Amino acid sequence: QPRSIALITTRAPLRIPLGGGGTDLPSYYEQHGGFILSAAIDKYVFIQLNTLQVEDFVRVKYSETEVVDSVVDIRHPLLRESLLHSDVGTGLEIGAMADVPGRTGMGSSGAFTVALLAALHEYKRQPVPRQQLAEAANHVEAVRCAQPAGKHDHYLAAFGGLTCLDISTDGRVSVSPLSITVHTSEELRNSMVVFFTGIQRESFDILSQQERDTKEGDERVIDSLHEIKVIGHDIKKALEAGALDRFGELLHTHWETKKKRSAKMSDPDIDRWYEEARRAGALGGKLMGAGGGGFFMFYCPAEKRGALRERMAAEGLQEMNFQFDLEGAKVLMNL
Repeated sequence: QPRSIALITTRAPLRIPLGGGGTDLPSYYEQHGGFILSAAIDKYVFIQLNTLQVEDFVRVKYSETEVVDSVVDIRHPLLRESLLHSDVGTGLEIGAMADVPGRTGMGSSGAFTVALLAALHEYKRQPVPRQQLAEAANHVEAVRCAQPAGKHDHYLAAFGGLTCLDISTDGRVSVSPLSITVHTSEELRNSMVVFFTGIQRESFDILSQQERDTKEGDERVIDSLHEIKVIGHDIKKALEAGALDRFGELLHTHWETKKKRSAKMSDPDIDRWYEEARRAGALGGKLMGAGGGGFFMFYCPAEKRGALRERMAAEGLQEMNFQFDLEGAKVLMNL
């Protein structure tokens, strides 16, 4: 019988971590519990899925194009394992696009997997709750693809918003919105100035090393993660109290603490940009994701932002404007 026609477009947001980063890896939270505070932003990964009417192969398009007779032959691990996990078979074409480059610390692989699974569930007419979508995406990346992936990216991509994740030692995640006023949220967004360093890198090495060090009981790494978690809770309190400059100061403490965890977190260029930003008036800042490049976010009071922008432009860094995303993973179209 003829195949039904489907044309489905989904999207999932990228995120800017605000506190607790790294405590969402199982090597840490299974022993100590984790805490993440993060902001989804209006930069997205998009997935388009449509049915092939007569062909029985699968065509997938990302930075490359693959045409295969069987799902198991797809080289892209997240695409292959998501399709196998969803058990949708062949006769499909799937394409991916993103608003920002991959390997830049914005959680793009997590958002990709969430958007892809959302499209596949929609195709099967079996939409699932956000928590189930986040857990499925985490399972695909962390278990089926054996990547050193925490819970953070999948949950922010699924839920969106300014969101707190409390992760228990058994891996269960309690999701709650950050309790701040609209005014504070708007002031926070204006105070966060984000620049692209031009450096793209794999987080795999840094995260794998952190996993190994944590499992082996490296006290320096574990103590750093304990500190990061405490700072994350302090940042939550500061933001909920509307104490935004305190958030900036805590970001600086976080930066100093995170650099203790791995020599790959920073390099002479990154250190120079950070010091230049501080001299221009930023109170604190952080690299997105595991570190080593990607996007730099600085907290800067209003009267100093012009100087910060000039200084970073002189260093060749490009600013990225953004808003917070409050929708999370979304089906944009289903024909």
